[in-house]
Amino acid sequence: MRKLGKTWLLCLAVIPCVSCSRAPSVEVIGSFFPAWMFCIIASLIITGLIRLELARRGLETKLGPLVIFYPSVAVAISCLLWFILFA
Repeated sequence: MRKLGKTWLLCLAVIPCVSCSRAPSVEVIGSFFPAWMFCIIASLIITGLIRLELARRGLETKLGPLVIFYPSVAVAISCLLWFILFA
């Protein structure tokens, strides 16, 4: 039991040492923006294009509640872009 306590203390001591080595940022015309901002903007544009295509094909009416569907698609695309571009 005493050994388990020492293990937890070691884990708690190491936590501050593991952090981001650098903040990911994207240079846009000489100014640096956080990478997550780029991912959110790109995901909103892609989600808008997906919405247009679904509406054009008449599939939007077959989806569940749109107020849940489109934000979920935007978050999923944003996370996917983050993992692909900056992970």
